[in-house]
Amino acid sequence: MQTLQVELAERSYPIYIGDGLLARSDILLSHIAGRQVAVVTNETVAPLYLERLLAVLADFSVTPIILPDGEAFKHWATLQLIFDGLLAARHDRGTTIIALGGGVIGDMAGFAAACYQRGVDFIQIPTTLLSQVDSSVGGKTGINHPLGKNMIGAFYQPKAVLIDTSTLVTLPPRELSAGLAEVIKYGLICDMPFLAWLELHVEALLALDQALLGEAITRSCAAKAAVVGVDERESGLRATLNLGHTFGHAIETHMGYGVWLHGEAVAVGTVMALEMSQRLGWLTPAERDRSIRLLLRAGLPVVPPAEMTPDNFLEHMAVDKKVLDGHLRLVLLKGLGAAVVTSDFPREVLDVTLRADYRAMVDQLRDE
Repeated sequence: MQTLQVELAERSYPIYIGDGLLARSDILLSHIAGRQVAVVTNETVAPLYLERLLAVLADFSVTPIILPDGEAFKHWATLQLIFDGLLAARHDRGTTIIALGGGVIGDMAGFAAACYQRGVDFIQIPTTLLSQVDSSVGGKTGINHPLGKNMIGAFYQPKAVLIDTSTLVTLPPRELSAGLAEVIKYGLICDMPFLAWLELHVEALLALDQALLGEAITRSCAAKAAVVGVDERESGLRATLNLGHTFGHAIETHMGYGVWLHGEAVAVGTVMALEMSQRLGWLTPAERDRSIRLLLRAGLPVVPPAEMTPDNFLEHMAVDKKVLDGHLRLVLLKGLGAAVVTSDFPREVLDVTLRADYRAMVDQLRDE
């Protein structure tokens, strides 16, 4: 087992990473203060892991709250189901909410914990690669709005994050690939040695090599924990973690939540950020192509939806959370491993990026 720490003074918390941790009662129970526990999960994860968790919580008063599965349900009506369950079972301020599932469950359970009786404890037990390396760490919680992804929420830190790598064995291949988009992101924005390591091991990660998955998750969480410890509320450095997300969120919003997985949209958004960085002269074509090849090897889409026009992108990007005083800010790369957040770019470069022929670009890479 590996243990990392998110350093936030009195709100610091550990991240436990290892195989079989879901059954480790000594770890989980040390972070539950009261006798009441609500386990928020979904219809897909519950049959796989809920009974195992309930066995660990046998001495507590536990309320399972099982939600529908998918990004399409990350909204107010589903959030209300969590409050319904808490109130019906008379949970008080001493309760602990446990999020058992992927990023959607973690975001909604965390937001519910931030709101219920003005804040109760919660613990993250992420079961998808994407949630293990990204959304479970850092305290971002929230729901989607029809006009924008994750636009309603709160910064609210968990008491602990427990990452059981064995849960990835039941993850569909498409979702495993989606998680790798966020793993690759860390190499691109701040860790060139990690990027090179991923180029060596991406196929083994897709084959669920447990040792390599543990290392990839640990290195990803360490990178995020370091950033969150410096910039919890995304006033500067933390925004670099959103490489590809502004373009990607536009895809998710326009296509309908859940049509594209978050990681798939981020992968395409990353390609668009790479292209724009190259057009600004900050990346070489070889660096752009190297990065796209890795995304392709991870089984990820790299071409924007044919249905989306540049105007569609601009409409959705205008309500991105990084917009400040009416100025669109983007996460771009000034070299591999060197991310920046900037609004200092010519509008025509953005326009050309949105109109680029990504299909032809990728076809050329495949032919080389």
